[in-house]
Amino acid sequence: MADSHDAPLDVAAQIRTDIIKGKLEPGTKLREVALAERYEVSRIPIREALRTLEADGLVESRKFSGSVVAPSPAEDAEDLFEIRIVLESATAKRAARRAAELSAGGEHDAKWSEIRAEINEILEAGDAVIADERFEDLAVLNMRFHFAVAELSGSLSFISLLRQISGKIEWLYSLNLMRRGPQAWPEHREIIAAIDAGQVEQAAETMARHVRRSRDSYFATMSERP
Repeated sequence: MADSHDAPLDVAAQIRTDIIKGKLEPGTKLREVALAERYEVSRIPIREALRTLEADGLVESRKFSGSVVAPSPAEDAEDLFEIRIVLESATAKRAARRAAELSAGGEHDAKWSEIRAEINEILEAGDAVIADERFEDLAVLNMRFHFAVAELSGSLSFISLLRQISGKIEWLYSLNLMRRGPQAWPEHREIIAAIDAGQVEQAAETMARHVRRSRDSYFATMSERP
């Protein structure tokens, strides 16, 4: 069995993907032995991965029955979108303010430059995914973009808060991927353009509008389902 130092993170990512893609449905019991066989690792990284996923809200630990896949975030969708509107508009606003400060001071911030370069890579990767119609890969890229904006803000509180709901955000995004994914992706460039320009209020409003559109599209899709 593979059991490297990176195994816990790798296994957590694999289980996370399988939950979000519906390969492990809500309520599914997550037995360590079965998961160890499925992902070809020992039980130790499985145990650590389940703790990570529980913190992300994708797994629940229940007394007497062990770990299970958490209920679909669809039940909390309205609240999650409202939280995102407030939180992510604040991250974009803070990021734009930092951009304006760096520009005004003529400063070079190595960390900022590194994150901006990563954002460019994420945006290009998303463009390629859409061109190839591999829409299922957008969920991970979408979350990476929003995390990167939070990192640009420089706020550890914002980053921490976003991390707490990131699993459910990605899960909700995947439920409306075909309709919203290709529409939403170009909006990311509008957000980052406002941040780069140091347009504080514009960045906040562009991000809020982006999340509101995702919310409206999600509920429109859910209303059409039988």
